[in-house]
Amino acid sequence: MASELAWYDLVCYGIVGVTSVGSLSVLWMHEGASKRELGPLDETLLLGGVSSSTKLWNSCWPGMHPFWLLLMRFLSFLTLAVFLTLDVREYDVSIFVYYTEWTFTLVMIYFALGTIISAHGCWQYINKPPLENGEMDLFLRRDLEESMPKNPIAYKDKEMKGSIRLQSQYIEEEFKQRVGFWGYVMQITYQTSAGAVILTDIVFWCVIVPFLSISHFKLNMLMGAMHSLNAIFLLLDTALNNLPFPWFRVAYFVLWSCGYIIFQWIIHACGFTWWPYPFLELDTPWAPIWYLCLAVVHIPCYGLYSLIVKAKYMILLRFFPRELFRI
Repeated sequence: MASELAWYDLVCYGIVGVTSVGSLSVLWMHEGASKRELGPLDETLLLGGVSSSTKLWNSCWPGMHPFWLLLMRFLSFLTLAVFLTLDVREYDVSIFVYYTEWTFTLVMIYFALGTIISAHGCWQYINKPPLENGEMDLFLRRDLEESMPKNPIAYKDKEMKGSIRLQSQYIEEEFKQRVGFWGYVMQITYQTSAGAVILTDIVFWCVIVPFLSISHFKLNMLMGAMHSLNAIFLLLDTALNNLPFPWFRVAYFVLWSCGYIIFQWIIHACGFTWWPYPFLELDTPWAPIWYLCLAVVHIPCYGLYSLIVKAKYMILLRFFPRELFRI
């Protein structure tokens, strides 16, 4: 970095600052407003406007057992962990100066959370929890019949139905509370990863590989895998999962990238000498244009993934009756 701040440095700082504040404002208006309208229980389960814990671990495809989504997520996590380990062994921990490794790790965290939550969901499914398999009334009725005395005069049918309803609500709230915070984090990680994967892979394959010559850059099979497996596994998960994709969550994606840029500024202020991506350099009058383009490109990247999600549901509507699939 230059010893003195130039006007274009200040403009770049302003672009990142305004973008960060704007993203936080979007989250406050949409995410925060939605939470304030809900109760304490539903607030912890806000799934892009849908309060349903089963969407975290159920597939959108009719008749598909949640075990297959669990298996896919576990194998994806395992594969990504292996390749990230190989990447660190090849280049040491300094490889994390690249946005690719940040995104790759984020995708791996999503699959780790998804594996845990899917495992819990499969446990519920196997044990046939009354909430999800239509056996709530039968389960509670048997419990009441075993516990109450054999005196038909003491208990009327109306009272039993009222007790069943109360216990049903209690058990339903207990199941929902188990999802809570981690289900919310899982969604944000998924939606942030979606935009970041599109940005990372497009910039790598369409800009860096064909046009930029970097002394630190040498294309090999490991690097190619790091810039393709993240998208492949995430797209496969998207094809199977039932997670929503609200537009305003693009703000998390933008904040993720702003965090990476601020990280680059900090390490360069501390003496780091080279930029992993030439378009992040500040010591050039063209820097504001690059930074502005980077800010704008987040919208089409997130929008492209949103179109992929919509296309999936269009395919579902075409091949299955609406009442069969889980949307």
